[in-house]
Amino acid sequence: MNKEFCPLCYSSKIEFLVSKKVYKHKRDFMFCINCELVFVPEKFHLSKQEQINRYLQHNNNPYDSEYRKFLSKIIEPLIDKIIPGAKGLDYGSGPGPTLSLMLDELGYSVNIYDIYFSEDDSVLTFSYDFITCSETAEHFVSPREEFDKLDKILKNNGILAIMTSMLDSKDNFKDWYYNRDPTHLSFYTKNTMIWISNKYNYEISFYGSSVILFKKNISVN
Repeated sequence: MNKEFCPLCYSSKIEFLVSKKVYKHKRDFMFCINCELVFVPEKFHLSKQEQINRYLQHNNNPYDSEYRKFLSKIIEPLIDKIIPGAKGLDYGSGPGPTLSLMLDELGYSVNIYDIYFSEDDSVLTFSYDFITCSETAEHFVSPREEFDKLDKILKNNGILAIMTSMLDSKDNFKDWYYNRDPTHLSFYTKNTMIWISNKYNYEISFYGSSVILFKKNISVN
């Protein structure tokens, strides 16, 4: 996709938002007028190894009680929407898969996928009752391609659960903590999430400022 287009809605109605230094990395941030995605142009992205090194600095210990408490923000609303024994996928499971372990403890069967730490493409050939994407959507290089991929493997009436901090206003972006991580590339507002729900014919529910549940409606095609 041409860099002059939004990587989510493919609109050319984009504008420069701000340029700032993130640690030792200088980055530009662009704003899409159509879907309100804020994104980092590809020329400012870290290399694969730089990204991996950054991810390994995260404290994602599956036995850390505070981390489990953090993940419960997405688990609690999700389990209200899925049936016992539902089959799921944790997309973007990271170097220390924890969400899948917690759901497994609750009686759900969950596969894991991560582009760097668990790149088993075979799990993307199945269909799922639910897909979790916790603290992952902000790392998407090509969010449209990623959401297309997830929609393809999500069953009708299935749940796509996203956890990512949402931007309340582009005017507050410069001082927002969430863009300080150099691996964060895509930033969403509530209106961006509503655009996604309309694009894929999903029902959408918000839980606080960071959890979004999409329910896939039965296709009429």
